Amino acid sequence: MVTPLFSYWEHQTFLRGYDVVIVGAGLVGLTAALHTRRLRPRARVLVLERDALPNGASTKNAGFACFGSVSELLEQEARGGTDALLRVVQARWEGLAELRHLVSDESLHYQPTGGYELFRPAEAQLAQTCRDAIPYYNELLAPVIGTNDIFRDASSQLARLGFVGVDVMLENKAEGALHTGRMMEALLRQAWQTGIMVLHGCAVQAVEPGTGLVRLQTTLGAIEAEQVVLATNAFSRQFFPDLDLQPGRGQVLVTEPIAGLHLPGTFHYDKGYYYFRQVENRILLGGGRHLDFEAEATTEPGLTPLVQQQLEQLLHDVILPGRALRIDYRWSGVMAFGTALEPFVGLLAPGVFGALRCNGMGVALGAGVGKRVVEIMM
Repeated sequence: MVTPLFSYWEHQTFLRGYDVVIVGAGLVGLTAALHTRRLRPRARVLVLERDALPNGASTKNAGFACFGSVSELLEQEARGGTDALLRVVQARWEGLAELRHLVSDESLHYQPTGGYELFRPAEAQLAQTCRDAIPYYNELLAPVIGTNDIFRDASSQLARLGFVGVDVMLENKAEGALHTGRMMEALLRQAWQTGIMVLHGCAVQAVEPGTGLVRLQTTLGAIEAEQVVLATNAFSRQFFPDLDLQPGRGQVLVTEPIAGLHLPGTFHYDKGYYYFRQVENRILLGGGRHLDFEAEATTEPGLTPLVQQQLEQLLHDVILPGRALRIDYRWSGVMAFGTALEPFVGLLAPGVFGALRCNGMGVALGAGVGKRVVEIMM
């Protein structure tokens, strides 16, 4: 690729003299930039984004403001232990609070809807295990959430929702929903207003740590800075191949407008591998990567017939049974997962810091991860 020929003015204004460069203009990258500006008001800060819009998950997720359903908490505690679970739930909860502090609830279109986990008759044993764990998690998480009235059995409400093939529903009263497009718009607006430079369409091809300065080879040429933050999540192994990080693609669809739709809440189905909620007067439904983990362990955007057909079947058989609905939107976003429950936030190489691997909880963790990496970097 031929490097563009820039004028003297362009070089001096846009491509030189930065103290901190952040790679990735998603939720983590922009919050890291804003916290850098607060801690170093005189620093020149640049955010680089390879696409016209962030191409990971920040504008492609379902907008769930959640910190874990009971079945997810059970699985995560079994995997990482109680202390690790408490740390990561606290990080999720504080991350949501940080996001709501940075961007007002009005701008986020935040709705304290509550969240619901659904269980089929075939999952009766799991449902009972989760029911039995409710008092334990209410007590365990009370110091983090600020109340011991977090989870409850809400199966009595199932009849009014009209779902088919669901016989147990557990509620998380502290869950909510937000508009991720408005979230990113507000963060970008703040970045520009505070003097942060954001360049879209500038892909970073290589990160070269050095003595005193880090050099980034980009499609706009070489850019140098004292410190660099990688907020590239699932795409980070391009630069550091040994990272404990596995991409996971999430496919999503949104229906046509549905007259009289009333489905308050965010819903988790099949251990959270499917998720859906009402968006205006439409149904948003996503997930299904467990149908073919290998195929969905990719950073490539795309849709597969296997997942899309299963999403439509779930929509028609369980959520709105008997309804023939047109699908108006389909897309995919890419998350990052690892063996550890907690994100990676820390030094990757001299002058290069990572803020990565939110394990499918980027909306909850992102703002806190962006803040934490800057605190470490400073």
